[in-house]
Amino acid sequence: MKALSSIFLLPILLSGCAYNSVLINYPSQIAPIKQQLSGPTPSAKLNELAGEIDTNDGLLYAQEAGRVAQISGDFDASKNYYQQAIKAYQAFDDRAVISASDLTATASSLVLNDNAIPYRGPGYERIMVHQYQAFNYLFAGDPQGALIEVRRSNELQSSEQARYQKSQKSVQAMANGTIDSELNKLGSAAGTVTSSFLNAYSYYTTGLLHELLGEPNDAYIDYRKAAQISPNNKYLQQDLVRLAKQLSMPQYDEFKHRWGDAILPKQGQGQVVMVVERGFVPEKQSLTVPFTIHGNWQTVSLATYQPYNQVIPPSIIQGFGTVLKAEPIANIDALAINALKEDLPGALVRQAARVYTKSEFTRSVESGSKRRNNEADAAAILMQIFNVVTEQADRRSWLTLPRQAQIARQYIEPGAYQVSLGNSPAATINVHANRATLIWVIETGNQTRFYSIII
Repeated sequence: MKALSSIFLLPILLSGCAYNSVLINYPSQIAPIKQQLSGPTPSAKLNELAGEIDTNDGLLYAQEAGRVAQISGDFDASKNYYQQAIKAYQAFDDRAVISASDLTATASSLVLNDNAIPYRGPGYERIMVHQYQAFNYLFAGDPQGALIEVRRSNELQSSEQARYQKSQKSVQAMANGTIDSELNKLGSAAGTVTSSFLNAYSYYTTGLLHELLGEPNDAYIDYRKAAQISPNNKYLQQDLVRLAKQLSMPQYDEFKHRWGDAILPKQGQGQVVMVVERGFVPEKQSLTVPFTIHGNWQTVSLATYQPYNQVIPPSIIQGFGTVLKAEPIANIDALAINALKEDLPGALVRQAARVYTKSEFTRSVESGSKRRNNEADAAAILMQIFNVVTEQADRRSWLTLPRQAQIARQYIEPGAYQVSLGNSPAATINVHANRATLIWVIETGNQTRFYSIII
């Protein structure tokens, strides 16, 4: 029996890592953090997040810490945490040779679960790290640093698309009934969004910064990319009409016919550009199926998303003299669902290998124990308990991201305005003539926070 106990502990002892999510699902770990974000002191547990950055899930915790600091308005601290996440992504990119720790993690995942594999993050999370880092630079007074980050965000959208297209042959080759059923369910939940790596919010942010910082040609290119993904947003349509007219683009007449003529500022007016983030991206759930192999119990656990039918209404912004209604530019929850959909075939291959490994492991323990009849039954029971307890779906994902991003834009007279979103307390927003005021609104549960900068 001592040998059996040692076998159970071996994968963890070999790794030398903290296995945060192997037996305790990640959403339950991050729940207290999200609860804090719904209150007046969002950074109260920031040190707890920062203390986990050196663990197996370190990249994920760096992202969460960066987001919490950012929501709190501490852009310098957020910049530091996001930079740690960016370095972790780069380290994964630069790892040309499989290390001993990689082999150990892979081996551990075969007898434990996918949570034993170091968290690397799907493409949409990596893209949003750079987008949010751009906001950090911008609100810290470094617009050129912000431009560098949004350009990197755009580059990653292209590289993630190329990587996904290269993987399609293997995905199709692995298709079967189980995969098809789950893919269809996830596809239905994602709605009209068909990929995780094309993010209209990121393209819009890049275009917006290019425009506000005096680069209208680059802004036009990025607005067009955003419009290909989110074609029905009226503010984005107006951006395209306005820039096509300003730049004498041949598409101006087409855009004018489709969406109306460009709305231009009156003499001495300023403009407000609002980016509104609402809610939290949903958590992955676990789909567990029990079955028997050679008379012994096994389970298969896969991550999934449950149908979520509640629609986020347009944000009603009051205080500018007229009611301003924001419109969705991106559903982050749909990006997350598509990321899981794209990863599902690979997860099922790992799952099949794990089922085989655990089954053979159980049979070998039983065979050894049968030579000692008094231990045979106990060994079989312990192995089945071990297999069931350790079979945990990989539910890790960046959970402090918003569920949806919305935008709004309007030209108004200069002055100080008391602006509110729904029933939120009013925030003072200043508008200057011939300048743009960028307003970033973050709604997290019962709290709505406003950050603004004049550009």
